[in-house]
Amino acid sequence: MQYDINAIKKILPHRYPILLVDRVTELTVNESIVAYKNITASEPVFEGHFPDQPIYPGVYMIEGMAQAGGILAFESHTKENINMNGKIVYFMSIDKAKFRVPVTPGDRLEYRVEVTKKRGQIWQFIGKAYVEDKLVAEAELKAMVADK
Repeated sequence: MQYDINAIKKILPHRYPILLVDRVTELTVNESIVAYKNITASEPVFEGHFPDQPIYPGVYMIEGMAQAGGILAFESHTKENINMNGKIVYFMSIDKAKFRVPVTPGDRLEYRVEVTKKRGQIWQFIGKAYVEDKLVAEAELKAMVADK
C-alpha cells in the first residue's frame, strides 16, 4: 500500500517545512509502516545546521519517525471503520533515542516503524531510520489518537 504526498497531507496536519514524510511505501494495519523523506540541500534547516557542513538534525529524524507512526495509527483506525473525522494523532513521548550516523543532503532517509503495543487510543512504536540500509537513528515512541 503506497501513499504519495497528497495522500499523506490528507492524514497529517503538518505542512512545509515540518512535513517530514514524502512517501509511504508499505503499511500493514496495526503492525508497521515504511516511509521515506528525501533530504535535499535546499532544506531550510541547513541554513543554520550547519552552513559549512550540513547535517540533518536528529530531532527531525525523530519527528519523521513520529509522523510515520501517526500515519500508521490513523490509517489502522480508518481501516477498522473507526470514524477519524475530527481526530488527530499526538506525539506523546520519546525514549532511548540514539543517533548513529550523520544524515546529509542527497540521502534518502527511510523510516521503519513497528507497533510494539496498542491499547485503545494509545500506541507505542519502535522507530528506526536508515540510509541505504544503514541504521542512522532509532527511538521508542508513544502517541495517542485524540480529538483535534
